[in-house]
Amino acid sequence: MKKALITGLAGQDGSYLAELLLEKGYEVHGIVRRIAIEDTEHKLKNIRHLLDRIHLHVASLDNVLSIIKLAKEVVPDECYHLAASSFVSYSFEDEISILNNNVNSTHYLLATLKEFAPRCRVYFAGTSEMFGNVERSPQNENTPFNPRSIYGISKVAGYHLMKNYRLQYGMFACSGILYNHESPRRGYEFVTRKIVSSAVKIKLGMQDSLTLGNLDAYRDWGYAPDYVQAMWLMLQAEAPDDYVVATGETHSVREFVDTAFSALGLDYREYVRVDPQFFRPAESVQLCGDAGKIVSRLNWKRTVPFSAIVTMMVENELGNLRPESNL
Repeated sequence: MKKALITGLAGQDGSYLAELLLEKGYEVHGIVRRIAIEDTEHKLKNIRHLLDRIHLHVASLDNVLSIIKLAKEVVPDECYHLAASSFVSYSFEDEISILNNNVNSTHYLLATLKEFAPRCRVYFAGTSEMFGNVERSPQNENTPFNPRSIYGISKVAGYHLMKNYRLQYGMFACSGILYNHESPRRGYEFVTRKIVSSAVKIKLGMQDSLTLGNLDAYRDWGYAPDYVQAMWLMLQAEAPDDYVVATGETHSVREFVDTAFSALGLDYREYVRVDPQFFRPAESVQLCGDAGKIVSRLNWKRTVPFSAIVTMMVENELGNLRPESNL
């Protein structure tokens, strides 16, 4: 039986990945913080249904000694490094924390696995924010990185750490450059979940309006379970490599809002307000991914279209919030 270690287990991607690996017969181990163990109802809500089938380990990714202890105990065959800091505010303190946490955790994990589980295949969760301010669209594995946030910079550093350990030490280390991907398990700190939650609350009479930023910003949105399938495929390949995972389609925030409200029989124009303070700097070229490499080499495919993803999120949120509304 293969053993897999997941960082970021309790998040959207980590929970779907754990389900996928269990279905494939893996022994699944995950790293969580002590605060999560003490509040499983909220902190581990995405994996509550899996708690009797997975192994949880309390550890901190910024503590190399705890990572060494865990690696020696588990000796995983595969490791999926999904955890990362990505605060929405960008104060000086936040930027230091994001850079230190993301770069150090990736370095500590790689160095530890190299010593104590050298045959372990490692996946690193990259992001389209690594491309940042691009000059052409769509982007692929050969597009230069030009990050415009500390988060994006930290992910580029992680990407190069993975590449260095692959080339320098022969480790099976892969990076997935994933574009936006959604599901009913998306966290409330993301604008997509905010839109869906607000639309449902408006429908149930629990909220009057929704304030957003630029409705004409475009994103390449996919379905999270499809993207964790891509992660697994990368570690089953004959040789390690890096891959863009995306749909190749872009949709505006306005389309997302319209689809969510329409699923509830509402006209978003009656409820949505635009506040310029939430605008990001204008993007001259859209972030849109070309997943041709992973499609042709690993036979990856997307299974759920944009409108179905949004509708799925709305239906799930409706089920969650209806009891609170007493309707």
